[in-house]
Amino acid sequence: MTPLFIDIRLLDIIDIILVAALMYWLYRLLKGTSGINIFVGIVAIFLIWQVVSALQMEMLSSILGAFVSVGFIALFIIFQPEIRHFLFTIGTQASNRKLHRFRFFRTQKVIEYDTKNICEACVYMGEIKQGALIILTRQNAIHNIVETGIAMDARISPQLIENIFFKNSPLHDGAMVITQNRIVAAHCILPLTNRNDLPSHYGLRHRAAIGISEKNDSLVIVVSEETGSISIAQNGSIKSVKPQDLKAEVDAILAKETT
Repeated sequence: MTPLFIDIRLLDIIDIILVAALMYWLYRLLKGTSGINIFVGIVAIFLIWQVVSALQMEMLSSILGAFVSVGFIALFIIFQPEIRHFLFTIGTQASNRKLHRFRFFRTQKVIEYDTKNICEACVYMGEIKQGALIILTRQNAIHNIVETGIAMDARISPQLIENIFFKNSPLHDGAMVITQNRIVAAHCILPLTNRNDLPSHYGLRHRAAIGISEKNDSLVIVVSEETGSISIAQNGSIKSVKPQDLKAEVDAILAKETT
C-alpha cells in the first residue's frame, strides 16, 4: 500500500481537485431535488468499486464494474432534467462571457421592456391579492410555451394585465408571456419544478415560475393570490421582492443581458 501514497504526481493532485469540484457542482445542482439520494448512492458505489479494485478483489470488482457501466447509461435517463439544466447553465455562461465577443455569435439587440407598466400592474395586483404569473422572455424563445396558451399581440398596459388576471377572466389561469415588449400569449401552461426543498407556502404559480426559469433564461414575476407577495424567478431560483423595489430589481436583471 505504500506506493499508493508516495507515487503521487502534480497532475494527480489537479485531477483530484477537478473531480472534487465537479462532484460539488453536481451536488449543488441536485440539492433539493428527488435525484440527490440517487446521486449519493451512485457516488458511494463508485468509491467502493475503486477501493475493491485497489485491493484486487477480482470477483466483487467485476460485479461492481458492470453495475457502474450500466449505471452511467441509466444516469442520463434518470437525471435528464438535471443534465439539461446543467448543460443549459454552462452554455449560458459561456455565451455570455466568451461567444458574444465574436460577431457570428452576437445576439440581436435587446428590447427595452416597459417595466414601469408591468411592475405597476403587479404592485396593484399584490395589494388586492390577485394572483399573476408573467414571463419576460430574453434571449431564449419559448414558442412551445406560447403554443399552449391563447395567442395575442397587444401593447403592454397596467389595465390590460390586470384584466387578464382578474379572477373571473377566462384567461386568468396560467401564465402571460411578454416578448419584445408585446403581450404575445396568455393562459399558458408551464412545467413545474421537481425541487422538494421549497417552502410549503409556495403554490403552483411559484413552482411553475421556477420550473420555466430552470429551462431557459426568462425572467418571471409571480404575484401570490394568498398573500399578495411578489417574487422574481430566474435561473431556477426565486426570491421575494418588496413592491417598492420591484421595478429596480427587474431593471437590474434585464440590464445584465448582453447585447
